[in-house]
Amino acid sequence: MSEVVALKTQTVLEPIDANGLAALATKGRANPQSVVTLKAKTVCESKFRNLTYVRNLEAHVIDEPPHLLGDDTAPNPSEAVLATLGSCLSVGLHANAVARGITLTRLELELEGDINVTAVWGVGDLDPLKKLGFTDVRVKVHLEGDASEAELKDLVAHSNAWSPVANTLRNPVNVSVDLA
Repeated sequence: MSEVVALKTQTVLEPIDANGLAALATKGRANPQSVVTLKAKTVCESKFRNLTYVRNLEAHVIDEPPHLLGDDTAPNPSEAVLATLGSCLSVGLHANAVARGITLTRLELELEGDINVTAVWGVGDLDPLKKLGFTDVRVKVHLEGDASEAELKDLVAHSNAWSPVANTLRNPVNVSVDLA
């Protein structure tokens, strides 16, 4: 009896331009004090539905779910933070894979975060000892490519250490919010 063996075909993720990445790295090493100011404009459209504009892109919609008095048309702000973290980690993982000569066939991240929302934007439980914001964030990285498990683990650790968004969540950041 002959056995039919199904081979799993793996699709290679389209890599970024390695030469462009090398040029960016060289530029960063040449001017390590360089700071870029990013800008966004958020406009409340209705209730809790907000449209955020970045560069010349279409509006990015943020809304709240019905149990938080929104219309559930888009992720809420905290979910958007998780999405932003996931995207930033994904970019770093992909860039570092290219820099290390690793061809990726799978790059997926599962994110979840614990947040106490009982203060309800400053109109609920206002205990001054309350810890606001995410208290714990967990990311599971599903990463496959032509590298050993040890190399992939190192890639994940390195990308996490150098992620701008992951570090924004870990580090104290000066934030000023003033009436225009």
